[in-house]
Amino acid sequence: MATEGKFLKKAVLWEAEDGEKVRCKLCSHRCEIGEGKLGRCCVRKNVAGVLYSLNYYKVCSANPDPIEKKPLFHFQPGTRSFSVATMGCNFRCEFCQNWQISQAAIEDGGIEGQAISPEEIVEAAVRGGCRSIAYTYTEPTIFMELCNDCGRLGKEKGLANVFVSNGYETVEAIDFAKGWLDGINVDLKAFSEDYYSRLCKARLGPVLETIEYIAKETDIWMEITTLLLPGENDSDDELKKLAGFIVEKAGADVPWHISRFHPQYKYLDSSATPMESLERAFEIGRAAGLRYIYMGNVPGSEGESTFCYKCGVKLIGRVGYRIIANNVKESRCPECGAEIAGFEL
Repeated sequence: MATEGKFLKKAVLWEAEDGEKVRCKLCSHRCEIGEGKLGRCCVRKNVAGVLYSLNYYKVCSANPDPIEKKPLFHFQPGTRSFSVATMGCNFRCEFCQNWQISQAAIEDGGIEGQAISPEEIVEAAVRGGCRSIAYTYTEPTIFMELCNDCGRLGKEKGLANVFVSNGYETVEAIDFAKGWLDGINVDLKAFSEDYYSRLCKARLGPVLETIEYIAKETDIWMEITTLLLPGENDSDDELKKLAGFIVEKAGADVPWHISRFHPQYKYLDSSATPMESLERAFEIGRAAGLRYIYMGNVPGSEGESTFCYKCGVKLIGRVGYRIIANNVKESRCPECGAEIAGFEL
């Protein structure tokens, strides 16, 4: 305990319960944690009736990225975002692309990383010419203490803050972060409770609630990503429901990123997503009324670029994470004058 103690950070968003138990209020699992036990994320521990974060002093990644990698296409396009992560996750997705760092704490209790202070992170972001700090690669909710300290310092230095998240935050967590959180990409992995339960060990409902709450009750810029797994979440019926939900509850201006799946982690028996599935999803999203739809993990596709929803002219040309042309003028289409959502940020 003496060695572990120096790496403990008192957690945010929890409350004490009888018998030295605590109730974590960060994510929608809302774990009740007994003394000496861990939450489902395996990086939050009850020590003598007090909840502590185990990963605050264990930063496992800190480096500049294109903001487009998050992916955020309508938030500070063409800029760099200083990407920060610690180990751990509150999901157990069988297809996780970052499983080496997201699942290690769950599978073997490993929490590796360096003690990098919020001051050092913010200084590195400024020094690297970044416009924002991204809390990414693993689920940022489970290292909220570090996000909060970096986010507040970053705002003082003129930096924006963005999450790349599975959307399992509680309302309390969103309210806690909304003073410094400027943008978020939420994974809406499917539109099926069975999918979330079987492949992620989570539930769909809280993710839908998060998306609607962010859209209606905050000023946080939001984009949504769906990774298409062949035969799992790519039926026309499910995609119509998913796209319809985005339009109805979040709005037609929310960008939807349809991402191509490649076999990862425990989900190795599937093929990669066929291009035909991405193209069909694209058309379903457009028929539902979404104005900005993108194809991910297909470098060179026209589906990576931004087009005016009104006149169809190409506004931003992209190849992978690189912008090759940006014709947006003061958040408007130069041809027809239509306002393009998000670009004023």
